[in-house]
This record gives sequence, structure tokens and C-alpha cells, in this order.
Amino acid sequence: MKMGNYSAVTEFLLVGLSQYPELQHFLFVLCLIMYKIILLGNSLLIIISILDPRLHTPMYFFLGNLSFLDICYTSSTIPPMLIIFMSERKSISFLGCALQMVISLGLGSTECILLAVMAYDRYVAICNPLRYPIIMNKVLYIHLAVWSWTIGCMTSLVQTAMAMVLPFCGNNVIDHLTCEILALLKLVCSDISMNVLIMAVGSIILLVIPLLLIFVSYIFILSSILRINSAEGRKKAFSTCSAHLTVVILFYGTALFMYMKPKSKNTKVSDDIIGLSYGVITPMLNPIIYSLRNKEVKEAVKKVLKRHLHLTKI
Repeated sequence: MKMGNYSAVTEFLLVGLSQYPELQHFLFVLCLIMYKIILLGNSLLIIISILDPRLHTPMYFFLGNLSFLDICYTSSTIPPMLIIFMSERKSISFLGCALQMVISLGLGSTECILLAVMAYDRYVAICNPLRYPIIMNKVLYIHLAVWSWTIGCMTSLVQTAMAMVLPFCGNNVIDHLTCEILALLKLVCSDISMNVLIMAVGSIILLVIPLLLIFVSYIFILSSILRINSAEGRKKAFSTCSAHLTVVILFYGTALFMYMKPKSKNTKVSDDIIGLSYGVITPMLNPIIYSLRNKEVKEAVKKVLKRHLHLTKI
């Protein structure tokens, strides 16, 4: 296989949904609105968790990480996607594609681990409430967050580097809305068995294992909740977990569908729509779910708003 044509690929064309121009115009408006909601909602959640001392706990520390992650993730994909929607020549540079891939894949991988860490935090809080401050001390929860980011980003760097050094032999048309690694690998004109193997291992480590840990954690959590005598106590315990469980179902449901289902030769329209689901809709819903289902967050928001209104009057 000659490698000379590899250098000819200096940019990629993102043609996902290009056969539906009316749909692209609709998605432009929709994604723009949702992106603003993502920035506003997640930024507000971060600010609230910093300003209110009552929220200086491991759970809200992880939630702040999740909100920051969602802001970065969507900022790496949505603005370029909006430009692609409204451009006649839907191109992205080779370096820009690699950068978008490493950021989105890294942050997506980090979120998988972070959701498992949050499940463990809820497990300790409900199943071992008396030992919770000792087990989930500041050193531990900071280390858990750091390792989540480190593992996710390192995995992304390896997979992206292995994909971008392969020969594309002049084929630069990606049938997707973003530089998604599965769509990119379809352009490679050499053996990708090693890439497929690494991705399969990565999917097991970053999707299957964290999901199993979450499942096991919630088995113990449910068992502990059912043993609580008072109905009010059971309701309070369940409310602390329901928001996280909802986010897990939304995120893992779409991610597993994308990365674990059998792949056909061509990328289908459904893949683009599902990609939008976990890439745009889930980050938008995260702060809404946590704020609506969490009494402490709602009280903190009211407190900050009252303080702001008071200062404005002064």
C-alpha cells in the first residue's frame, strides 16, 4: 500500500444529513437554542455549587465536573456543526478534525467514568451514611475526579492518534455531522483491525464496566432504601439518586446504541440523530434534571437570585 496519497488529505467534508437541507436549517435553529440552554444551565449549576457552602460536598463536586465537561464537550462539536449546517462547502481541516475528535471522544469517555464515580458516591451515602464523611473525604473524591479525566483523555489520545496516522488515500468525505471516529475509520484504505480491537477494548472499559458498576451500586442502593422504615426517609433517599439514574439511562442508552450495535457499511441517518441525542440533548437535560429533582439545588438557586435582586435594588 502506497502512503503518498495520505498527505493529500488536508481536510474532510462532513456531509451528514446534507441530502436534507430543510432538516439542516431546522437543526441549526434547534441546536443553537439548545446550546444556549446548555451554557446557561450548566454554568448556573457550577456557579451555584461554588457560591452555596451547603453544596460543598462530593456529590456537587462531581456534578460541577459533569457540568464543566458538558460545556466543553458541546463547545467542541456544536459551534463547528452550526457552521457546517449553514455552509455550502462543509469542510473541516485535518488538524481541526483530529482536535474535535480527541476532545469529544475524551470528554465522552470521561463522562462514562464520572457517572460511575457518582453512582459509587450515592452508594456510600445511602448504604454507609455514618461513614460517608470518612470514606468520601476530600482527598478521595478529588483523586476520583482526576483519574476520571486522566483515563478518559488518555484513551481518547490513543484512539485518535491511531486513527489519524492511517492512510486515507484521498477519500475525505465523512458521512456524519462531526468528526466521529467510527465514520472516519470507514475512509481508511488499509487494515483497521487493530483500531477495531482497541475500540472494542475501550468500549468494554469505558462503557460496559462502568455501567455494570452503576448497576451493582443501584442494586445495593435499592436494597438499602427498601429497608428504611419511614416513607419520608425512602422518598428522600430515592430523590438523591433519581436524577443521577435518569442521566445514566439517557447517556448510556444512546452511547451503547452508537458504539456497541452491529455496524452496517454506510452511516445511516439514525446514527446522526442518535449522535445529536447524546451530544446535545443529554448535556442540555443534565442541569434541568438535577435542578428539578433536587431540593438543595432549587433552594440554592432561590438564595442566589434573592441576593442578586437585593444587590440590584441597592
